[in-house]
Amino acid sequence: MVGQRLAGKRCFVTAAAQGIGRAAALAFAAEGAEVIATDRDAAKLAELNAPGLTTAVLDMLDASAIEAAAKQAGVIDVLFNCAGFVHQNTILTATEAEWDFAFDLNVRSMWRMLRAVLPGMIERKRGAIVNMSSACSSIKGAPNRFIYGTTKAAVIGLTKSVATEYVREGIRCNAICPGTVDTPSLGERIAANATQAGGLDAARSAFVARQAMGRLATAEEIAALAVYLASDESGFVTGQAIVIDGGWTL
Repeated sequence: MVGQRLAGKRCFVTAAAQGIGRAAALAFAAEGAEVIATDRDAAKLAELNAPGLTTAVLDMLDASAIEAAAKQAGVIDVLFNCAGFVHQNTILTATEAEWDFAFDLNVRSMWRMLRAVLPGMIERKRGAIVNMSSACSSIKGAPNRFIYGTTKAAVIGLTKSVATEYVREGIRCNAICPGTVDTPSLGERIAANATQAGGLDAARSAFVARQAMGRLATAEEIAALAVYLASDESGFVTGQAIVIDGGWTL
């Protein structure tokens, strides 16, 4: 369905080549936005096509590339910080390398992106920022998600800090906290757990079982929330960590 909820807005999306980022980029475009969809995977990014959507290769671990991409984008009305990675580990199995990588991608890259985009938003006295967190964070602990949950808790803190600092500058900042979403990233984790779980079907069933609704979320369902938070409909919403988890945290 084509709408106009984001007409006249320029939206910048990270990790847009697949999963939630891809669904959000397409949803933003369908709602009339001008979308700049970025990802480090040039091949998958090239498959992303929609009216009003342009693509740009961007490595979110490269600070100078982030600054250059934001500068080239010009006016940014909406930033969707979606890039992230899920490690499977506990506090006893996690490595220093995993910790460094997760914080660099899941948290530091958001900070760098915000640092590049916020000055323009402050100058124009408007802007909507949507950060990807997780229900697995300060909201809920999950087995074998030590570093991931820690980084996503940090994203909630980052979100609230930005919201507080700039609430009187016309800028809103919120975080989306999904449960388990059916994405290519989840498929990789299912495959990694298949042997231990007794096969792919058993591994997938284990992820489904923890959702109270008895199913996984679709990327499009998460994207719909991103559209709401990006639009003027949510004009009185800021600093919130919004859970969309099929009842996982009930």
